[in-house]
Amino acid sequence: MAAPATVRRRVEPPPAAPKRDAILRAATDVFAERGYFNAQVADVARAAGVAAGTVYLYFRSKDDLLVSIFDRTMRETLATGRAAVASLDDPAERLRRFAHLHLGMLGRDRNLAIVFQIELRQSVKFMERFSATLLRDYLGQIRAAIADGQQAGVFRSDLNTTTAAKMFFGALDEMATNWILSRRRRSLESDADPVVDLFLNGARSR
Repeated sequence: MAAPATVRRRVEPPPAAPKRDAILRAATDVFAERGYFNAQVADVARAAGVAAGTVYLYFRSKDDLLVSIFDRTMRETLATGRAAVASLDDPAERLRRFAHLHLGMLGRDRNLAIVFQIELRQSVKFMERFSATLLRDYLGQIRAAIADGQQAGVFRSDLNTTTAAKMFFGALDEMATNWILSRRRRSLESDADPVVDLFLNGARSR
């Protein structure tokens, strides 16, 4: 009787996500510490504890690393933002929640904040791409809250929702940049309520 054939078990490769995430984390730290234009892919590989060739298994180039940091963070932020305001009917509270999420996310990760507020802004190519894709969707969430506030009679009906959304985002953006450049160590998220209150109430004395 012939011996049964040996069954060879196919060994599945480990999932790519953990290594890809580790490389993105390393890229965020390296770009923040050295500057995007001064950093090399080899620096990212070294920080991630992988060979330089391994980085290219997941990313086409250093540019792709920067874009991927932005894309991943914005997609996570958009999803978190939608979930956070889904149960909120008050448009003003939706704006407040957005502000806390925005500043809280950057405030918890200084290196990510540096990449977002400084390194990404040095390339017109990147800024054009960002303005046309995920950033537009992010501003759309803010604009929707303002439009709902107009329909509910909470906000002025003569407001241009796009302009108002950009002003709101711009205020948060400036707070984040100032936080990075400041030598004082304080909570970035603590700026959320003052920004929202000024946006909602204006600068008039009561």
